Amino acid sequence: MEIYRSAGEIPTPPSPKAVAIGNFDGLHLGHRRIIDRLKKEAAARRVPACVLTFSPHPEKVFGPARLRMIQTLDQRLRGLCEWGLDAAVVLPFHRAFARLEGDAFAAAILAGRLNARLIVVGEDFRFGRGRSSGPADLKRFGGLHGFKVKAVPHLKRRGRIVRSSRIRDLLGAGRIEEAAALLGRPYAIEGDVVGGDRRGRTLGFPTANILTPNEIIPRGIFITRLEWEGRLYPSLTSVGVRPTFGNRTLAVECHLLDFERDIYGKAVRLFFLRKLRDERLFPEAGALRRQIGADEAAARAYFRRRPHL
Repeated sequence: MEIYRSAGEIPTPPSPKAVAIGNFDGLHLGHRRIIDRLKKEAAARRVPACVLTFSPHPEKVFGPARLRMIQTLDQRLRGLCEWGLDAAVVLPFHRAFARLEGDAFAAAILAGRLNARLIVVGEDFRFGRGRSSGPADLKRFGGLHGFKVKAVPHLKRRGRIVRSSRIRDLLGAGRIEEAAALLGRPYAIEGDVVGGDRRGRTLGFPTANILTPNEIIPRGIFITRLEWEGRLYPSLTSVGVRPTFGNRTLAVECHLLDFERDIYGKAVRLFFLRKLRDERLFPEAGALRRQIGADEAAARAYFRRRPHL
């Protein structure tokens, strides 16, 4: 997949293409519906399938509160590549860009820089100055500038629209299995294994401490799988501040089951499968050790029932 980090990087003259527009944070099942429609329409027209997305997310620029993203930009782009797209254009989003009127965006970016012959969006897509334009406006602009528009209906699960905002709420509440049902896969964070205080080793449960750029890290004790060098390993992960020892810094500590390799400094991915419990304060280290033993037993039972998950 070709990746262009600005409109100016797109080769000129631009080749005709079909384009899906959106933030696509999380790459959830609703996004998958849009991308599947894009690929079908692109194949019918024999043109490349391209995604136009934005960084940072517009709500990070204008939102009243700090938006936490489900994925890093690199994760998002890697996922789009895995979905079989031909190209992705990442437009830098800033206040000057946000002042661009909808018609000017359609003319300069969609028709001009991209040479779009087809645009695919979700049915509630908004764009242009003050989010003043929607799919109906986009169709009108397409008539002026030479592209067709397909608006894809919402995907619903249990009567609710699948949205990135809903998934963010679920992950923040630790409801990872519900989030996974909307994502179409387990939630994952990525990062490097770094040095820790080695307290897990003294308790008899050595851990890999993961430093991650991900903005949403569910809190609690979880059954997880750690991916390293293309292989998955069953694990038990604590995300919290370790109150029993008076800590205050959030840490991601992953205890791999029956694993003795040294992965210090290695890049890993961690998949959250099931939440076992919230983090809590124990009266002394022995009580914590017994609880971790019970958590590990629960994780082993989980993997015995699901050896291929």
